[in-house]
Amino acid sequence: MARPAKSRTNGRNGNNGATLGFEQTLWQAADKLRNNLDAAEYKHVVLGLIFLKYISDAFEEKHAALVAQQAQGADPEDPDEYRAENVFWVPKEARWSHLRANAKQPTIGKLIDDAMVAIERDNPSLKGVLPKEYNRPALDKQRLGELIDLIGTISMGDAEHRSKDILGRVYEYFLGQFASAEGKKGGQFYTPRCVVRLIVEMIEPFKGRVYDPCCGSSGMFVQSEAFIREHGGKLGDIAIYGQESNPTTWRLAKMNLAIRGIDANLGPEHADSFHRDLHKDLKADFVMANPPFNMSDWGGERLRDDVRWKYGAPPAGNANFAWVQHIIHHLAPNGVAGFVLANGSMSSNTSGEGEIRKRIIEADLVDCMLALPGQLFYSTPIPACLWFLSRNKRDPRFRDRRGETLFIDARKMGVLIDRVHRELTDEEIARIAATYHAWRGEKGAGEYKDVAGFCKSATTEEIAGHGYVLTPGRYVGAEAVEDDGEPFDEKMRRLVSTLAGQMAEGRKLEEDIRKKLRGLGYDI
Repeated sequence: MARPAKSRTNGRNGNNGATLGFEQTLWQAADKLRNNLDAAEYKHVVLGLIFLKYISDAFEEKHAALVAQQAQGADPEDPDEYRAENVFWVPKEARWSHLRANAKQPTIGKLIDDAMVAIERDNPSLKGVLPKEYNRPALDKQRLGELIDLIGTISMGDAEHRSKDILGRVYEYFLGQFASAEGKKGGQFYTPRCVVRLIVEMIEPFKGRVYDPCCGSSGMFVQSEAFIREHGGKLGDIAIYGQESNPTTWRLAKMNLAIRGIDANLGPEHADSFHRDLHKDLKADFVMANPPFNMSDWGGERLRDDVRWKYGAPPAGNANFAWVQHIIHHLAPNGVAGFVLANGSMSSNTSGEGEIRKRIIEADLVDCMLALPGQLFYSTPIPACLWFLSRNKRDPRFRDRRGETLFIDARKMGVLIDRVHRELTDEEIARIAATYHAWRGEKGAGEYKDVAGFCKSATTEEIAGHGYVLTPGRYVGAEAVEDDGEPFDEKMRRLVSTLAGQMAEGRKLEEDIRKKLRGLGYDI
């Protein structure tokens, strides 16, 4: 495909959230109001209110325009006027102005629940999606009122940066913060933004069908749309298909897409992609996913003869290669996929996994393997990698790479953003993506070269020589060390002299320790 002239990165430093300046302050203020609720519960309280604020703001903007057009026959209270422009109709009792006016009333919890019910009633696409537990006794109504006042401050920007965009970015920032606060459990609904951006930058979903079989809170889709906008495309250039098995996460996904104005087919309800594939006949141009790592209770024993297992039945005790084959099954003839898996998927030979991997490699489907740095994920300390698959390596738009696979080792990349979490920087994402695009031979991407310690293009024969193991470290070799100009003999004499001094110091310390122990009555 032709490469747009615009830069691939957006110029922000860091990728965990937009740098609006007030998100962190907003988060800290909201977190102070959490009281006795844990992050998993509080998440729905806050995100539900942000969503309510978004649809109310969008409604009020359209409402003001219709009021100005009343002389021409416009009716500000006609729901069809809003639906015609893909704006949610918000009934009077659900509008933010009404809720904020009653924020200090003890009945505010019931008013919000009633508002959510009314919005779902008048907007069928939101049926069963919105949280309705604001009136429960455990939720402090005074703090709830304060939270409404706080979220009410998210309304700034001019016509080009309306609250729709700002609210969407705040929503995404809060998703990441809740994932961090929840730890392992939270990571199941949220993939770190830098990882999503890396996948999107590499497979470039400009136009076509995009699919995520385990979509979590829909981060892959949000970043795909952002990528298209940044590169001059328009909303709607891609058709989005997704599925999520967790009912709570499925509702989060629907809200996350709605707040961005993104139309998507996530099915009528939550469902398991293995046992109830809602998009059975879909052949996607792009597949992006972050499946649960090493999933042991996926019900594989009930699917032994499934049509998707073209390369071998996955072990019942680990779903990694069930996900790989499910993704391959849904790829279009020229489709590409990028997805996260645990590092074990690159080398495991247990329960037939090695044989399945071998068949996939011999079918020439593996385009690129990328080893990620540690500490990127909120959900697990397990080291992870990215798989990139291509159905057609002789696509005439690119260089013919049949019989070859690109290996990239990015384990040394990333910067710590706190004690336990790491992020890939914009520059690192750009370097990795540019390497992949150059290797594929994309127009304007420059020439590809192997770089010791970072990237290597290996043949299928080389991979077979390594027992069909796909760990990048096996192929990229050691990083080249720059010659410091010191002659070898001089360097060895200097190092030996330093070592002799350290050994002498060690003997001295050892004798001091012996003396002290003898003084205590212990002789060694």
